[in-house]
Amino acid sequence: MVFSSIFFLYFFLPLTLLLYFLVGPRFRNYLLLGASLFFYAWGEMGYVLLMLFSITVNWLVGLGIGAARDRGSSGGRILAVGIILNLLPLAFFKYGNFLVDNLNGLLLQTQLGRIELAEVHLPIGISFFTFQAISYIVDIYRSEAQVQKNPAHLALYISLFPQLIAGPIVRYHDIAREIVQRRISAEDLRDGITRFVTGLAKKVLIANHLGALADHLFALPAAELNAGLAWLGIIAYTLQIYYDFSGYSDMAIGLGRMFGFHFLENFNYPYISASVSEFWRRWHISLSSWFRDYLYIPMGGNRVGAARNYFNLVAVFFLCGLWHGASWTFAAWGLYHGAFLVLERSPAGRLIDRLPRALRHFYTLIAVMVGWVFFRSDTLTKALLYLRALFDFSGAPYLDAKLFSTLNDQFYLALGAAIFFAMPVVPFLKSRLNNQLDRMEGPGLLILRGSTSLVLAAWMVSLIIYSSAELISGSHNPFLYFRF
Repeated sequence: MVFSSIFFLYFFLPLTLLLYFLVGPRFRNYLLLGASLFFYAWGEMGYVLLMLFSITVNWLVGLGIGAARDRGSSGGRILAVGIILNLLPLAFFKYGNFLVDNLNGLLLQTQLGRIELAEVHLPIGISFFTFQAISYIVDIYRSEAQVQKNPAHLALYISLFPQLIAGPIVRYHDIAREIVQRRISAEDLRDGITRFVTGLAKKVLIANHLGALADHLFALPAAELNAGLAWLGIIAYTLQIYYDFSGYSDMAIGLGRMFGFHFLENFNYPYISASVSEFWRRWHISLSSWFRDYLYIPMGGNRVGAARNYFNLVAVFFLCGLWHGASWTFAAWGLYHGAFLVLERSPAGRLIDRLPRALRHFYTLIAVMVGWVFFRSDTLTKALLYLRALFDFSGAPYLDAKLFSTLNDQFYLALGAAIFFAMPVVPFLKSRLNNQLDRMEGPGLLILRGSTSLVLAAWMVSLIIYSSAELISGSHNPFLYFRF
């Protein structure tokens, strides 16, 4: 089940919200837990047992670490066992076929026979709920959170449907208090609905239309691409993946607010960055901070010598790439970004810092877009051919009927909106409006506040109607992060 579906929008979500407010505070966690397991089982019926296994293992490991602490031990061995038990299912389901395929490639050079392994299904969201589970036991070990003795509460944390299948990755210590006790104000409900509808529109009205063009151009043989079409395709994909994933994160954050949870932000206008390092402080913040806190810093971070620091950066981003998918294209994407972070930490980085911000911004956009070619391509060969097409200005473009049907008015509207909203224009306007309201008093203030609320409500209604119409029409509606 996905948020951008008619069933979720008009059946699952309204019914869950209605029951949530009817049952009362005592039973709300159990209702949410049941709804979350149903939400996951809707698309991954048999694999809900895998999630229950994860919940049970991490509950027991947390209790074990707590008991070890009471005896004066650190609980480090129990933590190590817990991390291994979390990573083993991820390794099998996500990387089993990848490892076997690469091993078979080596075995072809010997007299040894091939290893036969049937195609292993990748359970949706396994990367996200595995990392959340690991954060729980590590937070317990570091005394940053208390042991959760109620298995239902831990089960709710791991399976909570707003962020279950695509993040953001929520740290246990960030919502531990709200799992036990939370209140929902009218402001929470209003802001949650507004954030959810905004995210839905970003996904359905912007990302989907850009994605249709990107999919078509990336599917063309390299010989049929010239530089113009290749750049059009990567620009469309660059904006698609941002609005697809940030839209889904907005929907998750909004849903959390509706049920009384306050998740941290996951995106902060990454395409205004003036360096690749800044880009990673703004892009998929929950993942980059997870790798920073649970891998990069324990490896020594930047508290070591330059050579070791460079190694740490490359190793972490190599693993970050593989986290996104079991493919050498993702590994190459991670190494590519790691190389840029090393460059910006090196003496050459000081030269980049002296450039005008406009040039640094241009450099960052080009670096990020070239990296997305590896991320989007199915194989390294296709990625290299597409990169060559980006700089092949000699060939004539291949123009077909599908390309012209995709380059319609909706695409150009989506492209314009994508470029406009990729900049922090809305926060700027909201800040100006709030400053204006703070200086007003009397009837004028009431009229302006009322008018603003009516305009916002009308805008939200128009977005949900338009988005619903797009979904009913069966328009192009993939979700990129499902495969991670």
